[in-house]
Amino acid sequence: MSAPRWVLHVDMDQFIAAVEVLRRPELAGLPVIVGGRGDPTERAVVSTASYEARAFGIGSGMPLKIAARKAPPDAVFLPVDHDAYEEASAQVMATLRALPGVVLEVLGWDECFLGVATDDPESVAQQAQDAVLTATRLHCTVGIGDNKLRAKIATEFGKPRGTFRLTEQNWFEVMGERPTRALWGVGAKVEKRLAAHGIGTVRQLADASADELVAEFGPRMGVWYRELGRGIGPAVVDDTPWVTRSHSRETTYQQNLVTRADIEDAVRVLAGQAFDDCAAEGRAVMRVHLKVRYAPFDTKTWGRKLAEPTAEREGVVAAALALCDALEDREVRLLGVRAEMVMPEEGDPVERTPVRGRI
Repeated sequence: MSAPRWVLHVDMDQFIAAVEVLRRPELAGLPVIVGGRGDPTERAVVSTASYEARAFGIGSGMPLKIAARKAPPDAVFLPVDHDAYEEASAQVMATLRALPGVVLEVLGWDECFLGVATDDPESVAQQAQDAVLTATRLHCTVGIGDNKLRAKIATEFGKPRGTFRLTEQNWFEVMGERPTRALWGVGAKVEKRLAAHGIGTVRQLADASADELVAEFGPRMGVWYRELGRGIGPAVVDDTPWVTRSHSRETTYQQNLVTRADIEDAVRVLAGQAFDDCAAEGRAVMRVHLKVRYAPFDTKTWGRKLAEPTAEREGVVAAALALCDALEDREVRLLGVRAEMVMPEEGDPVERTPVRGRI
């Protein structure tokens, strides 16, 4: 009889902060906050915070200025160094890819799935942790599941530096009474919409009427959310490279943009940059999205499908500018443009789920 197949989710512990501490050992044990150019007086957000910094309520996505107010006197602010993180990530992934009998699917700099057939997934998880630590001096947590969703969620219970198994057998024991927000793929807005139907926990979502969820979220997402409540998700780990869907450019401005002319000039620049990224792949643009963050920190996003896909810069820029019609008469601190591309002729060989890419 063949061994059962397992999904392992490997998540590097405080990856960016850990890489910085390796480069500067004197920072070990200190609250380390990485973001922007490392200047907390400038407008930027936290990319990552060490566990010591998180103890003060500092987390990813928080404005650096707020992080500075929360941080203790010995906190260290550092600039983002993409090249260093990419190099460390490549070493981590190469180490994991070399493990015997595994299929590796990269999710990002600091996380991946491993697919493996084994009677002892905890042993494979330990092998992965030991191999990464030996090769990079970095620690990781491994979630073990019978599908990707459960493996991903399991990681949160294993942090830091541990392992945790989450399967159909213990799904409701572990997750049943937790809020729906604990599910990967349920954000604040969806949580609020579910709550309006009296659905507050994972168990309640699993037991919810399919018709009610479909009526609220549509035939695809309604079914998807109900399956999330039951821990149902894809179980095949695939090493097929991810096919990029879009390219985005955004900028946080050190001084608010006040006039419509300044805002539109900024959108032109961002749309042109996003278009250039798409053009470099030789793919037409089919949809354009505009992101705006009003002062002090109110963010909104909307998009528009083009009448037909275009490979012309002017068409993409014009579409982005047209979205400016929805802007409110408020000062703007951040703008972003995302250009969504037509899929290549060969399509995507991997079946994707409605949210979160491969999950």
